[in-house]
Amino acid sequence: MKNMVQDRNVKKLLRSRSLAPKKRLGQNFLVNPGDAERIVDLAGIRADDIVIEVGVGLGALTRPLAARAARVIGVEIDSGIIRYHQEEKQLPDNVTLIHQDILKSDFQHLADQGGGRLKLIANLPYSISNPLLFKLFENQERMSWAVLMLQKEVGQRLTAPVGCKAYGVLSVLIGGCAGVTSLMTLGPGHFHPRPKVDSVVVRIDFASPPPHVLALPPHDRGFLRQVVNGAFQQRRKTLRNALSSGASIGLSREEVEQSLNRAGIAPETRAERLSTAEFVRLTNCLALIRADRSSEL
Repeated sequence: MKNMVQDRNVKKLLRSRSLAPKKRLGQNFLVNPGDAERIVDLAGIRADDIVIEVGVGLGALTRPLAARAARVIGVEIDSGIIRYHQEEKQLPDNVTLIHQDILKSDFQHLADQGGGRLKLIANLPYSISNPLLFKLFENQERMSWAVLMLQKEVGQRLTAPVGCKAYGVLSVLIGGCAGVTSLMTLGPGHFHPRPKVDSVVVRIDFASPPPHVLALPPHDRGFLRQVVNGAFQQRRKTLRNALSSGASIGLSREEVEQSLNRAGIAPETRAERLSTAEFVRLTNCLALIRADRSSEL
């Protein structure tokens, strides 16, 4: 009942400012201030933190963040939301707003503004969850941690063990550079408008990864993504077939099979059976054959 009242309050506020959740942006606003407080608590914000908030919305998460952190840099794509905050001037003084699409943002520039590795928090539109997660993977050396509200299905992919249905590209790539912890789950009634699925808040730690990440050998990050994408693109196929047909890694079936054998992986294995460590080992074996071929040209 409480969430229903708060939902009406959010709708009333949006209407009074001629604002509305934009379907193309996938906006879902938190309606219960207690949820935002709990997310900030679980995120472990420290007094000296400079935090990047993706999608400021009406400020439900921004205010408790600003109360804990030294500074909040809000990256917001919606010009109407930016205008609303400029007119209302209700956000704390330690909040800076940037009118920008986070997917087009220069993470090095943001890191420079934040004075170090990025600490990022977001109630993410479902439509940008995967692209942002891939961007975090590409910028892992610039990341300290990220606390993200995601569609529950996406959150499950991040924590899925080898061999389960949810295990896929994100499981391998994010699992190979960070530790992932599920913090809390929220049902549709905690948002306006109400999504059709549950949401989950996860913390992704890049600066303090688990031992299995630290144990991974050096590898070409871009090529690893290429190999993993190719392997899962046709996940019902064996790795030998998936990586030599349409994966665009530029190697023949025989070269793929040779690499699999060198990596100690049976060519008939399917992608969901390989751990991140095995994918890295395979990637390095494939890279060696590519390098040998290049040296012969």
